[in-house]
Amino acid sequence: MDRINKIIQMLENGQHNEALNEYNDVLKSGGHEEKFVLAEELFQFGFLDEAKELIESLLDIYPEEGELLVLLGEILVEAGDEEQAILVLENISELDANYARSLLLLADLYQIQGLFEVCETKLLKAKEILPTEKIIDFALGELYSEQGEVKKAMTAYELVLEETNEIAGVNIYQRMADLLSASGAFEEALIYYDKALEEKLEINTLFGYAFTALQAGYNRTAIEKFNELKSLDPEYHSLYLYLARAYEQEEELEESFRAIQDGIKQDDFNKELFFFGGKIAIKLGKEEEAEKYLRESLVLDPGFTEAALTLNKLFFQLDRFDDVLDLISWLDIVEDEEPQLLWDSALAYQRIEDYSKALDKYETAYNFFKNNQDFLQDYGYFLMEEGKSSRAAEIFKQLLEEDPSNTEYMDLLERLSDA
Repeated sequence: MDRINKIIQMLENGQHNEALNEYNDVLKSGGHEEKFVLAEELFQFGFLDEAKELIESLLDIYPEEGELLVLLGEILVEAGDEEQAILVLENISELDANYARSLLLLADLYQIQGLFEVCETKLLKAKEILPTEKIIDFALGELYSEQGEVKKAMTAYELVLEETNEIAGVNIYQRMADLLSASGAFEEALIYYDKALEEKLEINTLFGYAFTALQAGYNRTAIEKFNELKSLDPEYHSLYLYLARAYEQEEELEESFRAIQDGIKQDDFNKELFFFGGKIAIKLGKEEEAEKYLRESLVLDPGFTEAALTLNKLFFQLDRFDDVLDLISWLDIVEDEEPQLLWDSALAYQRIEDYSKALDKYETAYNFFKNNQDFLQDYGYFLMEEGKSSRAAEIFKQLLEEDPSNTEYMDLLERLSDA
């Protein structure tokens, strides 16, 4: 094996041309064991074509050897030729010692292709052959987890835990916690996050714990864990928005706004941070900062409807009706696709006394809000002010049908009938 060790040394030293020259000699005159060992090493170094060539030369001699077929399958998968890999692996005999290994590789390939039933069949067959092999239980857990079969996945992961808390670099407690959290079982998920963090303090696990605590309504726990994560890794951008929400839930608005400001320092391209900061600023009465943050969220995404509507509400509160119309004209949002903008336009034109445009917007908006009582009230009163008594009467009759005991609508209809 001296020649193989020499090639490995050359590869480690970056002497690829020299290594490939030696490789050609092994391909032509090397022994079977030399070729197999070199193929494994070249595969690890990423020389897939050369590794494949060596294995194929051995398969010419041992066409049914499972160990060779499995390695060829792995090489083909790495090369992106998954269909050919499946054909190779499906040819391994059930009597071959490497059959179970081939089943695991096939299961991975079928899972990637979304053929979950075939994948499950392969894994269950492998488990029949190797009933105590925990990597199979782990693979089943991963499969069931992807399919949203929580009970089956949890059972499979529990079998892994009989032997180890970590497999393939994955903390099993965290996997179980993430699965339970995603399925809405927040209380149970927190138990497993605790266990995962006892095993190892890891920032993604800590984020999952904090996020789940927030969803479960444990705001103080969420705040504590998000701040712990922040101290460990202030560049973990995702934490800031949720930390701000946790503070908001506790009505600690200044802390919430401060969390947003800290988050923006780390990630000033996050429209959601600016949007939430704008909403908190409104609650704090910081109108200038609210406008600044909401405008910034819209600069990042001119089609951000929720931010646009929130900024419009602020403008209405401040009697800045021209700004409502300017904003709507600037947005990359079609009014017919977001009818609230039509309603906003109608109100703004009405306030600046451009009544013909207001009427046009009201009439278009009616198609979307004909069952919305607040809109119908705005529209009805506008029609009255414009002297369109018959149309106003139709609107208030419609309102009265929804609220038959409303004396205000009765009085208005009586006045309109006398007009």
